[in-house]
Amino acid sequence: MNDIAIQASGLGRAFGDMWAVRELDLEVRRGEIFGLVGPDGAGKTTTMRMLTGILAASEGSASVAEFSIQGDEEAIKSRISYMSQRFGLYGDLSVEENLRFYADLYQVPRREREPLEERLLGFSNLTPFRKRLARNLSGGMKQKLGLACALIHKPEILFLDEPTNGVDPVSRRDFWRILYAMLKEGVTIFISTAYLDEAERCTRVGLMHQGRLIQCDTPQKLKQAIPGLLLELETAQPRVAREALTAQLGANRVSLFGGKLHLYAADEAEAEQARTVLREADIPILAENTIIPSLEDVFIYQLTRNDEETTA
Repeated sequence: MNDIAIQASGLGRAFGDMWAVRELDLEVRRGEIFGLVGPDGAGKTTTMRMLTGILAASEGSASVAEFSIQGDEEAIKSRISYMSQRFGLYGDLSVEENLRFYADLYQVPRREREPLEERLLGFSNLTPFRKRLARNLSGGMKQKLGLACALIHKPEILFLDEPTNGVDPVSRRDFWRILYAMLKEGVTIFISTAYLDEAERCTRVGLMHQGRLIQCDTPQKLKQAIPGLLLELETAQPRVAREALTAQLGANRVSLFGGKLHLYAADEAEAEQARTVLREADIPILAENTIIPSLEDVFIYQLTRNDEETTA
C-alpha cells in the first residue's frame, strides 16, 4: 500500500473569474494528522470539497486513498468520511438512532453495528445520552456525535472542516482525545481549524492564504523558520508603539498580542534600532523578553510577508 494518503498537484478551483484555490501542491502521509490553517476565505473548505469529490477541480489533479478525484469519486467516498461545518445530524432522532441511520447509509454489515456503536458511544462519552434527541444536545455533544457518525464505517481517511468552531474548551479537549485514539488505529486525519493551539497538535501544518498554500511543515520547523529574534515588548501605549515601529521596520515585523507587542528582529542591531525608535517616540519599554514563536506568530509573520511580496 502506498504510504501517501492524499496527493495534489497544481490543484485549483475557480468560481467565475475568481480563484478560490490555485496551484495547490500537497502530500499527506497515511497515519498522520494534517492541519490546514488560514483565515476565512483562504480556500480551506474548497480544498476539502475537491479532495472529497464533492466539487470538481478547475485545474490540476489529486488522488485520495490512491484513487483520482477525477473519475473515481465513488471509490473515494467509500474510503473516507467528511464532516463539514454543518454536518447533517437529524434533530428528531436520538443519539443512537443517528448512529444507526449513518450505519445504514454506509451499508455497515449488521453483525458489526452493535459493537461499533457501543465503542463509538464510549469514545465520545455519549453512552449516558444515547436516548436523547440530537436537537437537545449541547454544541460540543453534537460535534462528538457528528464525529461518531462519520466514523461508523471505519474510514481510511477522515476530513474535518473546522469541527470545533464555537465549541467549549472541555468539549474541544474531548474531541481531540477521540482523534488521537483514531490516529492510533491508523486513520489518516485531514483537519482545518481556526484555532492555532489546535494546529500545534497536528503532525504537519499547511498555512493557506488567498487560495494558495504558502508554507507546509511540522509545527516545530515552522516556528524555527522565523528569522532572527522574536521579542515581546510591554509598553503603556502598545498601539502607538506598533504604529511607530511599523513605520520604521515594516508591517511584517511587529504585531499586537493582547496588550503586548511581538517584534521580529533580524539581529540584535535591528532590535536596538526598534528600541531607539520607541525612545525617540517617547514610549518607554516597561518589559522586554526574548520568546519562542508560537504558530500564531508564524502565521501572522508569513501572511504579512506574503502580502508584501504580492504588492511589491
